[in-house]
Amino acid sequence: MSKQCALLLVTVLFFGFAGFHADAEPLRVVVVTGGHGYEKEAFEDIFIQNTDIACTFYKLQDDSELFEEISDWHYDVIVLYNMSRRISEKRQQNLLQLLDQGVGLVVLHHAIAAFSDWKEYRKIIGARYWLEDMEEDGIAHSASQWKEGVDMQFHVEDPGHPVTRGIEDFTLHDETYKGYDLEPDNHLLLSCSTEGSQQEVAWTRQYLNARICYIQSGHGAESYASPVYRKLVAQAIAWAGSRD
Repeated sequence: MSKQCALLLVTVLFFGFAGFHADAEPLRVVVVTGGHGYEKEAFEDIFIQNTDIACTFYKLQDDSELFEEISDWHYDVIVLYNMSRRISEKRQQNLLQLLDQGVGLVVLHHAIAAFSDWKEYRKIIGARYWLEDMEEDGIAHSASQWKEGVDMQFHVEDPGHPVTRGIEDFTLHDETYKGYDLEPDNHLLLSCSTEGSQQEVAWTRQYLNARICYIQSGHGAESYASPVYRKLVAQAIAWAGSRD
């Protein structure tokens, strides 16, 4: 190989790879809270320490105003950590439009019970948590259950999935949920064998053109600080934002 060809090859490789990395901008993520208490500083540190994302924290004031106007929307991924119940029809349609455009969605812990008066929400996230005993479409449902301060044993059901890749079975001191209904087409990522917990505790699904991931754990500072939990959340965001 001539010196000129060798120099050209090195130049192409260098600038090719350099260009690739330069184009890989951080995912733009909005983390939504409201309607439920949490340890703010410890929770936000999960996202602040993630250098692969540019994060905005949005605390809802009237349950769902983030989705009131989306003409200047610029987020790649929505992370829901809220438990607000109401969402107007306009805001419902706007959220559906975002999902149809491919905006990813990661739902953490108590956000399984958000927007509980909107039936479509369960199809979006893959589950319905029953906040109270109620009857719907002629079927009686008992209130879902929870228990705080439990050492939960998690088993990785799909170690090859981008969300759980590199994660082995682990334990978190967290809060159990049980008695929620599931959509049949969820792809199970994590299960839990601990008494008082539902077996299915993390999954992915597709809704319109959006990638959806739900992770049941995430109650308090002990989980927030866990390297395994942080990795799980980071990889869920990357997958939902289409960066595997």
